[in-house]
Amino acid sequence: MPKMKTHSSAKKRFKVTGTGKVKRNRARMRHLMRKKTTKAKRHLRGGVIVDKTEHARIERLLAM
Repeated sequence: MPKMKTHSSAKKRFKVTGTGKVKRNRARMRHLMRKKTTKAKRHLRGGVIVDKTEHARIERLLAM
């Protein structure tokens, strides 16, 4: 059986932490930034851990 390939777009969007959790960036940070308040932009910065309901699906895409 051949090796499983990593899903290229998932590889670019998700990172695996040292403890095995999956981390992602928040949405709505790419454009139209003038409309957003400083507070909104601040809360969108930084990563967030992927919800446990999506964890298995993303692990499969990353072929971990």
